[in-house]
Amino acid sequence: MMVNQLSEKVIGLCIEIHRNLGPGLLESVYEECLCYELSKTGIPFERQKPVSVKYKEVNLDCGFRIDVLVDQQLIVELKSVEKVFADSRGTNYYIFKNCRYARRTFN
Repeated sequence: MMVNQLSEKVIGLCIEIHRNLGPGLLESVYEECLCYELSKTGIPFERQKPVSVKYKEVNLDCGFRIDVLVDQQLIVELKSVEKVFADSRGTNYYIFKNCRYARRTFN
């Protein structure tokens, strides 16, 4: 599946989850629901994927984790907050994983 199609599908699933559950729950709840929906559709994904940082000749485990890596192409970083603030952390992951980055926010 092309990354744009994949992105549209994942966004649709996130909207469906948000319509069913509404705002205010823990991120882990939305993550569980998204993984359930991805499993139903047969789209491959990895949950809480560790990401190392390459520094010179060594890979360092700095504690980075991708919430959901979809089909080795799309990074989904889930947020559950009362107010949305600028957060650049998600932009770092795509550099380490050679994935495309697009920010989508659902309140």
